[in-house]
Amino acid sequence: MRYVLYIIVLGFILSGCSDEEEEIVQPKSYVYLALGDSYTIGQSVSYTDRWPSQLVSKLDSMGITVDSLKFIAQTGWTTISLQNAINAEQPLGVFDMVSLLIGVNDQFQGAPFGQFQQGFDTLLTQAMIFAGGQENIFVVSIPDYGVTPFGSNNSDEIAEEIDMYNTYMQDECLDRGVPFINVTSISRNLGSSQGALASDNLHPSGYQYGLWANKIVPIAEIILD
Repeated sequence: MRYVLYIIVLGFILSGCSDEEEEIVQPKSYVYLALGDSYTIGQSVSYTDRWPSQLVSKLDSMGITVDSLKFIAQTGWTTISLQNAINAEQPLGVFDMVSLLIGVNDQFQGAPFGQFQQGFDTLLTQAMIFAGGQENIFVVSIPDYGVTPFGSNNSDEIAEEIDMYNTYMQDECLDRGVPFINVTSISRNLGSSQGALASDNLHPSGYQYGLWANKIVPIAEIILD
């Protein structure tokens, strides 16, 4: 009789151990899509110094693993260029997080503001589709290149137009419930001080992109965690 009870109890113990083993959950990994222009691909800095790359690294140190970081971005792209690239590439699947930083080339090339507005609205909708909803995307503001040597001769006009573009994007994001992250203030605070710019004296340095990533990471953590 005691032997029978021992077998029954042992069976329950082994069964419990098996259940506990089955409940072990592997850490989830995420897929991130970064949409944009030269600021997104980090013109004149290394891959690891790009702000999306630094963002992924910071998330990893917090135990949030981004297995795949995909870029659809290129230097010189306007809102129309980015939309054309998306249409050509047709990325598949739903991404866990999508970022959008676009508009500086619309401003620089003097495109009609209404054209930018329409292009941005379309891209924001596209980003929401890629992410499965507005809660999984964020928009980054356009930095002020008027503080760099490249834009120093026209800094006031550049600043005014960048503010106009950013205000429109911020208002649109607010209407749609999308986080809008202001990095313009970082670019203005640093200006062309030592270490602020890449070797081309126009685009941000890896150091400055790191400051951007620091500001973005709390939003990304909320999206992914």
